[in-house]
Amino acid sequence: MNDQHFMRIALELAHTVEGRTSPRPSVGAVVVRDGTIVGQGATSPPYGPHAEVHALQEAGALADGADLYTTLEPCCVTIHTPPCTQAIIKAGIRRVIIGACDPNPLVCELGIAQLRDAGITVITGVEEAEAEELVKPFATLMAKKRPYVTAKWAMTLDGKLATHTRDAYWISGEASRVWVHNLRDRVDGILVGAGTVRQDDPQLTVRLTHEQLHYKRSSRSGPLRVILSTHGQLPLQSKLLQPELAEGTYVIVGETSSHEQRSRLQDTGATVLSTAVTSSGQIDLDAALRLLGERGLMHLLLEGGEQVLGNAFDLGLIDHVAAFIAPKLIGGRGAPSPFGGTGLASMQDARLLTNVRTQIFSDDLLIEGDLAHIDRTLHEK
Repeated sequence: MNDQHFMRIALELAHTVEGRTSPRPSVGAVVVRDGTIVGQGATSPPYGPHAEVHALQEAGALADGADLYTTLEPCCVTIHTPPCTQAIIKAGIRRVIIGACDPNPLVCELGIAQLRDAGITVITGVEEAEAEELVKPFATLMAKKRPYVTAKWAMTLDGKLATHTRDAYWISGEASRVWVHNLRDRVDGILVGAGTVRQDDPQLTVRLTHEQLHYKRSSRSGPLRVILSTHGQLPLQSKLLQPELAEGTYVIVGETSSHEQRSRLQDTGATVLSTAVTSSGQIDLDAALRLLGERGLMHLLLEGGEQVLGNAFDLGLIDHVAAFIAPKLIGGRGAPSPFGGTGLASMQDARLLTNVRTQIFSDDLLIEGDLAHIDRTLHEK
């Protein structure tokens, strides 16, 4: 068994706590002695022990002279919990194998240096691609002070989100919907606009049987449900505003909304937050996302309609795309497409997906990838 094998196990552990560690990254760690795992762990919910500490505690005295595999560079500063580097040094670990460097500037490469200064052999970049993929939400929160945004939609082959009467049930098949609910299970929040709430009356919950779960994660009350409503004029009978869901629902209203509307929403049990509005009187989406970042949300799933998706696209706020295409045709000039907004004027400015992956779910095609940012200076030369 090689380093890649044990790092794969650490990565599996990290996946089991996605959506449960915010505002900290989901990390997995294993302690290996003479080719046998003697300790393992994953990041606790805030603000319990980190993955490395769990693994070391399980290994006990067997950690002395053993190897530690961790998906992320061990922390070297006290942020809620003591530094993992000190626990590793104290345990007598001889080798630390790391998947990705920590994007936190207080830790980046400093944790590695601290371990090496203590005489520990450090190996980096093992299964780095997947380790970095796991840490993208945390890295985005660190760098941009907002959540990592995944935009998800299902559309027909002719590019429609619904019919001209706004009927969208169901575009995609059951297998596709199971995949989406597994995606919901690993994000911190799901965001929609007021129009989606009025039209579709969604629940924005995870509804999976035990057999349908991709990873056996611990139960939780989330993901948080987020509604954008400039004036706060939402139907009080909406599912998201009923007692069983309202407690975990944020309604973000414009700062120009009335006190009466805010009080009306707060009385349902929902958390009402206000943010800036644009010159056109709409919620400033960038400001709204930063507000969620301040509350520790790392990964946000955008399930809104064409207005919210188009606004996010125009502002360059989408980091990842998951688009289902169903082999159906419905036509209709008035049928909505995924992106409203202003859009781009020139094809050479089209934003490209990178790290593209495709999957087939029954008859549906999933196209998934990162949304590249265009360097406009290239077109000016």
